[in-house]
Amino acid sequence: MSTHEQDATGRRTGWHPVNTGHLVMGVAFVGLVVVWALVTGDVVEIEHHGWMMGLPWLAAGAVGLVATVLRGARHHDHPDHPDHPDHRSGTMHGWQ
Repeated sequence: MSTHEQDATGRRTGWHPVNTGHLVMGVAFVGLVVVWALVTGDVVEIEHHGWMMGLPWLAAGAVGLVATVLRGARHHDHPDHPDHPDHRSGTMHGWQ
């Protein structure tokens, strides 16, 4: 289930929280499929271009870093974030 963010008028914006782990593994999977297709189609010989096997992991890591940085920047604006000015200090969810 995804929760969409709302703009100032209360309308849904279409943005929802991204699971960074799913994003990273999806990029890695797509990258590995592309490398597999290139090797299977005899476009690239893996004996001479073995370094290509590492490219999907580098791309997935870079996407994960970007997603983490962008997610961190957006979460500071959320009212439930501890650094948000409207956050009620002293409340601990789950603790009585």
